[in-house]
Amino acid sequence: MNDAAEIWGHVLDGFVTRFTEVVAKEADAVKALALADPQAIAAACQLIFDCRGRVICSGMGKSGHIARKIAATLSSTGTPAHFVHPGEASHGDLGMIQPGDVLLALSNSGETRELADVLTYAARRAIPMIAITKSADSALARHAAAVLLLPDMPEACSIHMAPTTSTTCSLVIGDAMAVAVMQARGFQREDFLGFHPGGKLGAQLLTVEHLMHKGAALPVLAPSASMEEAILEMTSKGFGIAAVVEDGRLLAVVTDGDLRRNIRNILDKAVSEVVNYTPKVIAPGALASEALGMMNALRVNALCVVGENNNLVGLIHLHDCLRAEVA
Repeated sequence: MNDAAEIWGHVLDGFVTRFTEVVAKEADAVKALALADPQAIAAACQLIFDCRGRVICSGMGKSGHIARKIAATLSSTGTPAHFVHPGEASHGDLGMIQPGDVLLALSNSGETRELADVLTYAARRAIPMIAITKSADSALARHAAAVLLLPDMPEACSIHMAPTTSTTCSLVIGDAMAVAVMQARGFQREDFLGFHPGGKLGAQLLTVEHLMHKGAALPVLAPSASMEEAILEMTSKGFGIAAVVEDGRLLAVVTDGDLRRNIRNILDKAVSEVVNYTPKVIAPGALASEALGMMNALRVNALCVVGENNNLVGLIHLHDCLRAEVA
């Protein structure tokens, strides 16, 4: 029993050792990308930035999987792109590549047979190409207007054959180009949100303005309002809060808590005796997650949203954030 446990312990140690070795090898390869040719980097990014069509990403096998991911990253950061499978391209999908496009082709060896028709088609139609490959003398590199060379380092697997280091480096190159072009375009968080309206990512990028109530939905009181009017307004709008507004500017708020604290002879009191003249507010451009954090910290259920000159522009409620899955 002890022998078996000892053997299994050695097996587990071996897993950890190999895992750590692979991570170290791939990290070294990624670090080597920092020495890439600056002119090639600039040329490749310029081609993508100037592209008036789409960036067509293509590759075979594992390189194809990386090409798909690069196309997705480009598309989500302001550069229209899609993946074309080189095998399918030879059977009609070449029609997906048009003048005005840029071809981004991935091949570790640079001699992938299935890419031949794609390269020929692009050359015949003067479609500029970016190559990601390890071989500067390959057919792929010779066809390309910009060549981004992978580090001359072995694959991280024990037999140095399974695509590991090369695909990791290809992915990093794709990410780096996408981010460089994204920043050159002035692509902002709001633009990113437009491409990611769903799921947790979209929720994290929502602003207060996307969720706030406005217009007729706002519970608003004049400074001269009676407490009866205040209670009716708060009850009808259902937010547990009402804003005291004069000439569009937020002066104060009255909340359910204020009513409870002043419940004795509440209708005999003036609104000015009950309201809070230093309400916590938030800007419409703030993230909804920031509003949620404020409400949790202050232990309130709603915040008034104000713009320039403290003008009331909306109201955001805790339930709005929860419904949008803001966290």
